[in-house]
Amino acid sequence: MGYYSNGIGSMMSGYLLSYWYYLIIVGPALVFAIVASARVKSNFNKYSKVRNSRGLTGAQAAQAVLNHYGITDVVIEHVGGNLTDHFDPKNNVIRLSDEVYSSTSISAVGVACHEAGHAAQYAQSYVPIKIRNAILPVCNFGSRFGIPIAILGMFIAQPFGEYLITLGLILYSLVALFQFITLPVEFNASSRAIKVIDETSLLYDDEIGGAKKVLKAAALTYVAALATSLANLLRLILMFSRRSDRR
Repeated sequence: MGYYSNGIGSMMSGYLLSYWYYLIIVGPALVFAIVASARVKSNFNKYSKVRNSRGLTGAQAAQAVLNHYGITDVVIEHVGGNLTDHFDPKNNVIRLSDEVYSSTSISAVGVACHEAGHAAQYAQSYVPIKIRNAILPVCNFGSRFGIPIAILGMFIAQPFGEYLITLGLILYSLVALFQFITLPVEFNASSRAIKVIDETSLLYDDEIGGAKKVLKAAALTYVAALATSLANLLRLILMFSRRSDRR
């Protein structure tokens, strides 16, 4: 009976510690992510109500960026949804959402030019985006199987159990690596967008500030994603280390 009670107590202690790890380590990163997401929506909504002086649609602005870089093999299409804008490098297609494709707002121009900036990165063989694409398959594998492999290691005798735990955590850490490499890719795409907007006068001086705010807010979400990945990784390392020490 005493052994059973100690086992239950140990289990409850583990659950409580896991909860505190999540609250203290991951909690702040999640708050940061929520704030960043809210800021994106707030800035996008604010400047989606402001029409640009030239009356350019998002599709026209994206085309202007492609023309600036001499890109002729990329098509611009409409896609349904809210903020579902993206560049598809496999098919050489920029897909712009309902609120961007035909909208003449400052937000639409900023977002559309950002996606065209990604097309320019591929056209010019931008190194960080090549690295990100190269590690994407293994990062996806790590995201799906890293934690299950680490958990499996908890039930296997030493030393193979420890090897599996370490392997699982290393695989999961690739998620954070992917987020880290994503940062320069996104920042550079926005930088390219603002540069072309300014040099070709797609937006005027007072309007460029609005586009910058929209893109900076969007970039902050990628910083938040990295912070969340790192926090989760630290939490898992602490949890598995503690359980391994008790075996």
